[in-house]
Amino acid sequence: MNQTRRFDLVLFGASGFVGRLVAQHLADQAPAGVRIALAGRTLARLEEVRDRHGRSEWALLTADSSDHAALADLAGAARVVASTVGPYHRHGLPLVLECARAGTDYVDLTGEVAFVRESIDRAHDEAVRTGARIVHSCGFDSVPSDLAVHLLHGAATADGAGGLGDTTLLVTQLRGGLSGGTVDSMREQLTLVRSDREAAQLAADPYALAPDRATEPRLPGQDDSTEIFIESASGRWTAPFVMASYNTRIVRRSHALLREHGDTPAGYGAAFRYREMVDTGRGRRGRRRAQALRTGLAALWLGLSTPGLSRIVDALLPEPGEGPSAAQRDAGRFEVQARTTTDSGEYLVTVGAQGDPGYAATSVMIGQAALALAVDPGHCHPDGGVLTPAVALGDVLVERLRAQGFRLRVDPL
Repeated sequence: MNQTRRFDLVLFGASGFVGRLVAQHLADQAPAGVRIALAGRTLARLEEVRDRHGRSEWALLTADSSDHAALADLAGAARVVASTVGPYHRHGLPLVLECARAGTDYVDLTGEVAFVRESIDRAHDEAVRTGARIVHSCGFDSVPSDLAVHLLHGAATADGAGGLGDTTLLVTQLRGGLSGGTVDSMREQLTLVRSDREAAQLAADPYALAPDRATEPRLPGQDDSTEIFIESASGRWTAPFVMASYNTRIVRRSHALLREHGDTPAGYGAAFRYREMVDTGRGRRGRRRAQALRTGLAALWLGLSTPGLSRIVDALLPEPGEGPSAAQRDAGRFEVQARTTTDSGEYLVTVGAQGDPGYAATSVMIGQAALALAVDPGHCHPDGGVLTPAVALGDVLVERLRAQGFRLRVDPL
C-alpha cells in the first residue's frame, strides 16, 4: 500500500451511533496491514471504541467538524476518509473541501440534496484537479438504488440490448428502525426547505444533482409522485417511498456523469427515465396498505416540520446518539427490485440483505466502500470529482457486498 500518508483509512465520527457500527465492521473485515485511525471530538470516547474492539494499533485523532485546521490535518494524513458525522448540511462541507484540496478519497452517508449540491458546486472542480474521489451516499441512501441501475445497464450492455428506458425500482421488503441522527437530519432538511425558497426549489428539482442543471435533458414524468397507484409492469399497488426524492437524484447524477466522462456517450440511455416507489401488494389489501403508508408519511413530514407538533414527535422518536438495539438491527432486512425496458428486452435486478437497512446494512455498505478505495483503488474510477457509488466504485463495490452476503442479481425477463 501507498505509505506516503500516515493512514490508509480514517473513520470520522467513530464514537457516534452509526460510527460505532462502522468501526465494528472495520475491526471484523479490514485486511491485515490496513492502517486505520478513529477520529472525533472526544478522545475518551474514541478510546472506548478502540478498546472495545481490541485494536490497540488504531490511532486516535481529535477533530471537530468546525475546526478547519484540524480537518485539514486529518485529510492530509489519510488516503481515505469515511464520515458518519451528520446532518451533513450543518457539519459536513468543511471536511469535504479539505479532502478535495488534499487529494484524499472520501465517503459518507448523506441523503441531503442541498448538501450534495453545495459539495458539487464548491468541491467538484478542485477534486477533479487533485484526483480526490468524493463519494456521497454510501449507505442505504443510495447504494441499493445506484447499484441496481448500474447492474441493469451492465447486463443490457453485455447482451447488446441497447440503452435503458423506463426504469422503476420497487421496495419489496423494508424492516428497520430510526436513529436520533437520522431524525435530526430529516428535521434539518425540512427546516431548510421551509425557510429558504431556493432550497425548496432545489429539493423539488428531479435533476438537482446533475452536473449542469441548466443543460440537462429533461424528460417528462420525472417529478416525485406523492400518490398511490397500480404500477403497470407488476400490477401491484405502490405508495411513495420516503427516500425516493433523494435516491432518484443520485441515480440521475450517475447517468449524467457517465455521459460527461465519456464512459458511455448516452449514459444509461437516451430515453432513460427513473422512479422509485414502495410495493404494497395486490388487490384491496395492497390498496389499503398503500393508503396507510402515504398517510403515515405525510403525518411524519407534518409533525417534523410544524413547530407546534414537533415537540410531540420528538417525544416519540429517538434522540441523537440513540438508535435500534442490536436485536432490532439483526432482525431488520431490505429488498428492492428494479425493472427496466431496453431497445430489445427487459431486465429485473434484485438487491437485498439481512440486517436493519439504515444501520446494520449501511455500516457494511460504507465500510466496504471505504475499503474499496483504501485497498483496491486501482479498480475504482480513476478520475476525481464529486461522484456517486455507481460511478466511483461500480463492480468493485458489487463484488465486495456479495462477499458480505448481500444479494445482487440481474435476470432477463
